[in-house]
Amino acid sequence: MTTQKFDARDARPLNAQSPALPSIESRTSWVVACVSLVLLGLSFGGPWIIAVGLKAVTADVGGARSIPSLAVSLAWFGSAAGGIVMGHVAKRYGIRITVIFGSAMICAGLLISAGGKPWQLYVGHGLFMGLLGNAGLNAPLYVYVSSWFDRRRGSALALLSSGGYLAGFVWPMIFERSIANYGWRWTMIAFAFFQLALILPLALTFLRPAPETMAGSGAARDAGAKEKVMGWPPNVVFCMLALASFLCCVTMSMPQQHLVAFCSDLGISASVGAAMLSVLLGVGFLSRQAWGWFSDRMGGLLTAVISSIMQGMAMSGFLFAQDTAGLFTVVTAFGLGFSALIPAYVLTLRELYPASEAHWRVPTLLFMSGSGMATGGWLAGYLYDIYGYYLPAFGTGVAFNVANLIILCMLVLRHRTYRLAY
Repeated sequence: MTTQKFDARDARPLNAQSPALPSIESRTSWVVACVSLVLLGLSFGGPWIIAVGLKAVTADVGGARSIPSLAVSLAWFGSAAGGIVMGHVAKRYGIRITVIFGSAMICAGLLISAGGKPWQLYVGHGLFMGLLGNAGLNAPLYVYVSSWFDRRRGSALALLSSGGYLAGFVWPMIFERSIANYGWRWTMIAFAFFQLALILPLALTFLRPAPETMAGSGAARDAGAKEKVMGWPPNVVFCMLALASFLCCVTMSMPQQHLVAFCSDLGISASVGAAMLSVLLGVGFLSRQAWGWFSDRMGGLLTAVISSIMQGMAMSGFLFAQDTAGLFTVVTAFGLGFSALIPAYVLTLRELYPASEAHWRVPTLLFMSGSGMATGGWLAGYLYDIYGYYLPAFGTGVAFNVANLIILCMLVLRHRTYRLAY
């Protein structure tokens, strides 16, 4: 017996393609998706400088890990908050201008942060790299790329959302060597100009208007659909998804931002810690492509539930692993687990809501997930400063993941019950 996905609002198959409307997907769609992946891989490289050089930055700003941790958290929060505005800007002025502006602001933010004072880290990361910088790329590119696809949107979103993990796979080991040889300040300055020099020509060459934006698609025709999602008011379901994304990202960010420092506390060298971080994010990047294939067939909600279970189990492993072999095993499992969550949320939104609402629903959801990333990174540093070790922070991360799983299970059960009833 075959199970099909249905639009919760009108019981039509979500994957159904009207015979009168050919697919908007083409080879160009995948070129745009791959270029956008590279753009995010560059733009999200900056915050990893502090993640890799956390101890060095901490020593220069007074000895409290919560200071650089807060700077990175502000970058995540700024990127998430600014994405809501930048989504509207991209819709009005075009994705090209938004991406180029964001890259220029990332450059400015890294130059300011290289000054080394706490306020410079906060302003450089939070305002310039986050609110004005990555905000101009992250959320707008999610909406933009999803508008190039109608049949394999889950796979495309999985590819795009791997940009941050591509950055985490490529840059930590490079930054570790650069920081060891030249210091974290010069590493920031060099990367500031490097990312701008690459993003500018890529944006000018490849970012053109999307076909869904120009001509509309099946999703766009849903603008007049019933004002219910799974039998509930649309914004109730949306708020539940947004809250779930916040909770899971609190858990998700803790190992990513503190793994190198955690390894150092256990007597494991910074170079091995950077290698573990690259493994974690490299596994996340590769497995996310498989998750995209899975989500195209099983839907966003079920994908998110399975991914959340795997993330929670792997997060529990950080409470027990104390040696190199154990940590490599845990980070591999964590990379497999967490990697499906963000694209699954975005796919769920595109399945349940019309395309005309994507420019604000997607950035708002990413605001909540980015806020979770910001909260988790800062919270782990704050709890470390209180207790002097990371186990309380990792235990808190497990608790947040349980709360996320409860919400997702409620949505899945509601979706299945409503579908069977109608």
